[in-house]
Amino acid sequence: MKSLYAILDIDRKDKKKIDELAKQIDSSTKALNYYNDNHLIPSTKELDKIGEIHNLNPYQIMIEMGIYSQSLKALLSQKGYEISKLLGIQQNIKKKNHKITYETELGKLYQGDCISLMNTIEDSTVDLVFADPPFNLNKLYPSMMDDNISKQDYIKWTESWIDECIRILKPGGSLYIWNLPKWNVYFSEYLSHRLTFRNWISVDMKFSLPISGKLYPSHYSLLYFVKGEKPNSFKPDRMAMETCPHCYKELKDYGGYKSKMNPKGINMGDVWYDIPPVRHSKYKKRVDANELSIKLMDRIIEMSTEEGDLVFDPFGGSGTTYSIAEIKKRKWLGIELGPTDIIIDRLENKIDDQVHLEKVREKYNSLFPEKIKNERIKKGLWTDDSFLCHT
Repeated sequence: MKSLYAILDIDRKDKKKIDELAKQIDSSTKALNYYNDNHLIPSTKELDKIGEIHNLNPYQIMIEMGIYSQSLKALLSQKGYEISKLLGIQQNIKKKNHKITYETELGKLYQGDCISLMNTIEDSTVDLVFADPPFNLNKLYPSMMDDNISKQDYIKWTESWIDECIRILKPGGSLYIWNLPKWNVYFSEYLSHRLTFRNWISVDMKFSLPISGKLYPSHYSLLYFVKGEKPNSFKPDRMAMETCPHCYKELKDYGGYKSKMNPKGINMGDVWYDIPPVRHSKYKKRVDANELSIKLMDRIIEMSTEEGDLVFDPFGGSGTTYSIAEIKKRKWLGIELGPTDIIIDRLENKIDDQVHLEKVREKYNSLFPEKIKNERIKKGLWTDDSFLCHT
């Protein structure tokens, strides 16, 4: 995909030429540089004027930049046969670039490129795909992968592995993508033409540092899509009522609806406040990078799979997905581009995660966990048992 200046045959350093174009279209040099450097389409009025000056159809500029409006997509779809003949058939050479490094009765761990591994997986065989890809933030990973590529290359790479994930997903299977909102806005649009949208889940992000000139970034984005009309499995945990850790009173006023509340808990929403980043050394498996909370993976696996289902995670990281899948008796496949020693060690010592997970799950599927319920009874506060005589 070309930049705006490349299409117009303008050197980014040629200030005189850029200034001249800005005057011709009643814009500014700053605006043009911003469009070019951020790979953005100028406004409709500016785009039309640029097309007139350079004898280019605005649609041609959009196509060469790789940016498509709905009207352009409609025009292209009308000419699909002619365009396909011009493009011809491209053959993709599939090279094996992965090797197995660890195996259990339930799963297999590979080291290498995720697309290489997915090329060997049969169509419609996976029940759940969870992906936590690199965020393209110029971080240094043990794999030494390039985490600072152009926006266009990052999106193109992401679409390539998403395509494979969709192919291997069973009808009714679920796909989750964990990323920054900055990137998931692009991927949600791409996925919406291929899968059925379920939720954009916002996960509260603690301890974030403010960014100058922007709103405080306070959440990660978790995309949830399903292959087909509805998921094969959907059984989210119910959440305990929020109470004060000191006086044990409820933090929200449920008024006259208290007697109607489900003793098993409150329906899960699409904003999750209870999954903080893994900071404590007791639970953190790798020192040099972030890792997923077991609460997050437990919630996803519990919600979208049954025992014996197959879970696939193309970006192994510290191995959270595989460890929780093992504990919850799910089959799994995984791969990590960098070293897999940390993941193997975690799987061989998964009892640590199991003990942690048992404590986490004590708080689910009950309106009041046992400890809180007992404290409320002592203080004369209502519990779900208070209304048994009315049901």
